[in-house]
Amino acid sequence: MYDSTTDADHAIVDKVAAIASGAVPMAQVALAWVLQKSEVTSPIIGATKPEHLRDAIASLELKLTAEEVIELEAPYVPHAVAGFV
Repeated sequence: MYDSTTDADHAIVDKVAAIASGAVPMAQVALAWVLQKSEVTSPIIGATKPEHLRDAIASLELKLTAEEVIELEAPYVPHAVAGFV
């Protein structure tokens, strides 16, 4: 199986966990970040369980600070497109 995760990906997950700090689910932090990006007009949440919808709805009320956004984006490293030749 192809695994494209990197240390940077793990660092981002760690940042999401730190920002969530047990106060909110990590999914809400991730969705709040997406919703604050003007480039994203239609996030696909892939809800398969009721709690996925609850997290998506709750993320509308969660506003990340500019510092939190910078913290989340700092370790990002672009990936090559996978699955296409």
